[in-house]
Amino acid sequence: MKNKDKNAVAYWKENVKYLFILLSIWFLVSYGAGILFKDFLNQFSLGGFKLGFWFAQQGSIYVFVILIFVYVRIMNKLDKKYGYDE
Repeated sequence: MKNKDKNAVAYWKENVKYLFILLSIWFLVSYGAGILFKDFLNQFSLGGFKLGFWFAQQGSIYVFVILIFVYVRIMNKLDKKYGYDE
């Protein structure tokens, strides 16, 4: 296997690792906070709404948008690390 091919495989493995981590965070926030842990979170309120309800309706969307920006930043660093930046 050529050095360039090894570089591409390592790049892809690291990319998939970051995707899995970020999607796991989103899953925990959207499904976990909105459904699994809603009874516990509903003891607290945010803006007059129960926290479990807020995560189910708006919080997971906010977290998803933040994770998009985090992913872009991570990928820019990854591109530079493996020499794919232009």
